[in-house]
Amino acid sequence: MGSFSSSKEREQWHKSFLPDITTASAGKPRLIYSYNNVFGGFAARLTNEELEDMKKKDGFIHAIPDELLQLETTHSPSFLGLQTSSPGFWESSKFGRGVIIGVLDTGVTPDHPSFRDEGMLSPPTKWKGVCQFSSSNTCNNKLIGARTFLRGMDVTQPTVGAQEPYDYEGHGTHTASTAAGMFVENANINGLANGTAAGMAPYAHLAIYKVCDTNGCTNSDVLAGFDSAVADGVDIISVSLGSKGSTPFKENILAIGSFGAMESGVFVSFSGGNEGPSHSTLSNEAPWAMTVGASTLDRDLRSSVKLGNGDVIKGQSAYQPANYKPTPLALVYPGSISSAASTCKNGSLDGIDVRGMVVLCDDGDVEWVDKGKIVKSAGGAAMIIANLISEGYTTIAVPHVLPVAHLSYADGETVKSYINSSATPTATIMFDGTLFGVSPSPAVACFSSRGPNIADPNILKPDIIAPGVNILAAWPFSPGPITPSIGPNFNTDSGTSMAAPHISGIAALLKSAHPDWSPAAIMSAMMTSANIIGNDGHPIADYTLESADYFAIGAGHVNPTKANVPGFIYDIDPASYIPYLCGLGYTDAQVAVVARHSIKCADVTPISGSELNYPSFMVFLKTSNSYSVTVNRTVTNVGDAKSTYTVKVVEPSGAAVTVTPETITFSGENEQTQFSVTFSNNAQGTRMATYSQGSLTWVSSDGKTTVRSPIIIAVV
Repeated sequence: MGSFSSSKEREQWHKSFLPDITTASAGKPRLIYSYNNVFGGFAARLTNEELEDMKKKDGFIHAIPDELLQLETTHSPSFLGLQTSSPGFWESSKFGRGVIIGVLDTGVTPDHPSFRDEGMLSPPTKWKGVCQFSSSNTCNNKLIGARTFLRGMDVTQPTVGAQEPYDYEGHGTHTASTAAGMFVENANINGLANGTAAGMAPYAHLAIYKVCDTNGCTNSDVLAGFDSAVADGVDIISVSLGSKGSTPFKENILAIGSFGAMESGVFVSFSGGNEGPSHSTLSNEAPWAMTVGASTLDRDLRSSVKLGNGDVIKGQSAYQPANYKPTPLALVYPGSISSAASTCKNGSLDGIDVRGMVVLCDDGDVEWVDKGKIVKSAGGAAMIIANLISEGYTTIAVPHVLPVAHLSYADGETVKSYINSSATPTATIMFDGTLFGVSPSPAVACFSSRGPNIADPNILKPDIIAPGVNILAAWPFSPGPITPSIGPNFNTDSGTSMAAPHISGIAALLKSAHPDWSPAAIMSAMMTSANIIGNDGHPIADYTLESADYFAIGAGHVNPTKANVPGFIYDIDPASYIPYLCGLGYTDAQVAVVARHSIKCADVTPISGSELNYPSFMVFLKTSNSYSVTVNRTVTNVGDAKSTYTVKVVEPSGAAVTVTPETITFSGENEQTQFSVTFSNNAQGTRMATYSQGSLTWVSSDGKTTVRSPIIIAVV
């Protein structure tokens, strides 16, 4: 891949691969980006014929077509136990002071009070970034840098007037403030969810990389964001975007960019995707970055339906007008008149009288707010949104244009049954405001993508879940540059996009408290300390309210306070990923694309994902009773210098698990020790399911510390 004395020399070498004609289209330069830090290559405008010619040149390894990627709070800190009073983790981690979080997204609204810098330290001396806003004093000690990378998008989607890193979409402002927003009092949406807003690491610095616009994001721009963030000196990179579904690491720009970041000691948090609840829908599954699923909070913005028979059904809405009178109104389900009208899509209510009525609409076809606009324009007085069966009990609170209650699938069916049983059905919408302590919580959101991991079935993904439903965070006042006198603006949003910055902010807290921890150490600390029990005392629920499986929750729900004192960690040296990549069956050239230097897999001993020093176990067994798999783990003491742990195993159904030794002892800080785990089919020949789950937990001798790893056994 070459060795160069300067980035300019590298760029000249990259240009040598390009055709002699300097433009691929009118006035457009061939070379889009020359990467220096996380990728050994460049992005360029080429026709298919020109690419074929370039493949013949000495030094060519691989080409990846540019791809359009998709974009994937006041209560979160309290829900996650980040208390300001001693001995809270916020205080002991100094609220993330001195740590730099890079956010790759749609830009930022810099004048929002969530990004003011009162009480902030100056940026660390390692910071090398810049502020590309044209107005003076836009960046500060909180928002220390902002760059735009949209050249790749400009190839097919010219971005007029969007070259400064302002947020024209809202997504970037929301995710940045979720990770590291400053304290803002009286944050709310329409008077609901009122409180003091703050990100997970309110005193961490923010560096913004605008790699997406309203059309989405291109691989080339995202990779440029990674490249710049590493060069600028960030500690954490938060990425709430991805492709739909899985892509092999050797062809996945997000995996390649995050590998380079990890090698530079930068922790990367990815959203896992919003393609749930079906299994095998994950994206961003690379083991060197953290893959995050979405869960609910214990807060509802409660909007209820009282039926004419007296039944009260609980729902949600972020629009609850104080002057609305909860009087009984006629209730109608257009879907019973015309199946085409079940979702109340545009034009479907023509010829159906809904004037002055409460209108029941199935979810789907139309965005929720637009659905309400259609009902309102048809004369409807209020609306009930009923989930589809695939959405279960996950209800979303958004700022509607009329009184609304968003109900679960089961409750929607109850309303339909009532309509069918009554000659004159009526309903009343009642507003109960903001409620806390809702149970069960957390629960996995229906949309959160699930494993198994397609890119490598031997690694359990997602790694963890975090709040991602009805998250209140900063929002732009208006597109582009704004006036700071307008005041704070907040909005609720839902998605794994909201979950990933929670993890990014918590990673910043851990980095502040433990500056010597590697990205793998931070991942391990969060995974082995995660909660698996909800606030109702039962295993964390899925969107069905049944227990969620590990393909939905990974290691469990993040617990920041416990992650700060994990006992011991499963660390991974970056060099260990080379035999891992070789073990995936990649060619030397394909491994080199990810690793950015020449590799000979014949010179290393390949390992499978199950053999990687990962904090979870995903093992494939053959059906023979005599078949077994043994994997080794190395753990590093980050707890008490002298400590002893004893293993407790919950065996997956139909499998036997043997741990050797059953007790491990540390006599010093950062001391390492090893243990092995043997997985085999049950000696009695019990037939196991296709997938079966259990756990391996190390318990300290004083009972105060547990280090838990999920186990999934699969039959080949």
